[in-house]
Amino acid sequence: MGKMRCDWANTNELEAKYHDEEWGTAEHDDRKLFEMLVLESMQAGLSWSTILKKRETLRRAYDHFDYVKIAAYDQEKIDSLLEDPGIIRNKLKINATINNAQVFMQIQEEYGSFDQFIWSYIDCKPIQNRWKEIKEVPASTELSDKISKDLKKKGFKFLGTTTVYAFMQATGMVNDHVQYCFKCTESE
Repeated sequence: MGKMRCDWANTNELEAKYHDEEWGTAEHDDRKLFEMLVLESMQAGLSWSTILKKRETLRRAYDHFDYVKIAAYDQEKIDSLLEDPGIIRNKLKINATINNAQVFMQIQEEYGSFDQFIWSYIDCKPIQNRWKEIKEVPASTELSDKISKDLKKKGFKFLGTTTVYAFMQATGMVNDHVQYCFKCTESE
């Protein structure tokens, strides 16, 4: 018998690898944090599996999530993204990614780093949940509501409370590995 994982990570090898190596692991690198903001905002209305399958193509198309480059994208670059069949070709999401890169850099300027800003919501200490079953895991919380509202006030787009909570899970701000998952206690 293999490792016990959270139920959602048992669908395919790509999800299992992401779960085992990334999801719920504390992330403090601004480039990776920006990548996860983009991926989570791209996911709205789609499955996470779809995003993982397109992740490498998204990395290539978006200059390895270099927010400085993305913030400067012009109409020609937007048009090329809209023609790329390997990515999410939603004009609103593409424009939101460019906008979010610009706002991301404003936050870095104001707070020293996006990492310092976002982790300050939890005093730099991951929230450790102990869910027995995946159905207990919430889609959003009061904290994700607050962060989402704050991000929107700062100018971010496509970062509603559910997206923000998924970002918090992905970047280890919240440990939502269920109790029977081998990553549950490993993350503590």
